[in-house]
Amino acid sequence: MEIKTKLLMTFKTSDDKKVSISVDNPREDLTETEIKEAMNTIIEKDIFSPNGGSLVSAVSAKVVQTDTTDYDLVL
Repeated sequence: MEIKTKLLMTFKTSDDKKVSISVDNPREDLTETEIKEAMNTIIEKDIFSPNGGSLVSAVSAKVVQTDTTDYDLVL
């Protein structure tokens, strides 16, 4: 069994669409303030332009954990 953790940050673009950026294995002690600051920096630096639009606002952020179990199906 393998547990993976991701920080999923969702933004609104200048063409009124939502786009998400994920970060694998975020620090366990990451604070809400740090996440907000990071998202604001991403918006201010304007380094991402999904489908030609700019990121204009932060919509949400969450930490997602997935639990994966692999099965050996060799018969």
